Amino acid sequence: MKKIIIIDGGPRKAMNTAKMLQRFADGALSVGDQIEVKIVRLYDLNYKGCMSCMACKIKDKVSNICKFKDELTPVLEEIAQADGLVMGSPIYFCDVTGQMRTFLERLVFPWLSYNDYSLTAPKKMPVVLMETMNGTPEKNNSNGYGSMESCIMKALGQPSHVIAYNTYQVKDYSRFELKSFSEEAKRQYRDEHWEQDLQKAFDAGRDMAMSILESKWKKGIRKLGNLLNQ
Repeated sequence: MKKIIIIDGGPRKAMNTAKMLQRFADGALSVGDQIEVKIVRLYDLNYKGCMSCMACKIKDKVSNICKFKDELTPVLEEIAQADGLVMGSPIYFCDVTGQMRTFLERLVFPWLSYNDYSLTAPKKMPVVLMETMNGTPEKNNSNGYGSMESCIMKALGQPSHVIAYNTYQVKDYSRFELKSFSEEAKRQYRDEHWEQDLQKAFDAGRDMAMSILESKWKKGIRKLGNLLNQ
């Protein structure tokens, strides 16, 4: 069984980011019963960012998994054994949510060596970074995952991206002071693009699962070939 961990960095359980990540999960599970998917909602956990305890850098006890104990610890340990990682966040003030940034500190800092500044994760795996935002393709002010993306790339490999633009902020604009946004324009854009965005998420999930299984099959074939050549 191969496992994909999905990290939901959004606060709302039934809005854009959550729906996109669920469609990703649906796509991965559509490949077959050899794939397991687990969704972790960061807003449901009680945890802190990097505490600078340096426990992951103690001589002869260096660890590439955060050693600080709280409700995030088992999630980080599970990611270390996973076969695929997905992170999704709405964009607030041009960046991912505070919870996502805090999670990334705990995930990435143990990978970093202060001897040579290399980045080494417990294992390589495919990664997808997902964003949902008010910005449009023409006016996108998102910094996304920022400097953490380059760390992820060096440690795990080049991540793929799935982005949903110009998303609905609320279900009923008449209840809120949001006059700078045209609900009619938002609705029109959503009607034209939202199902496509969900399909992109589904396709990305399917593609990751297929890539993971293909890698598993190739390793099995190589192992069989080595045994036959002995």
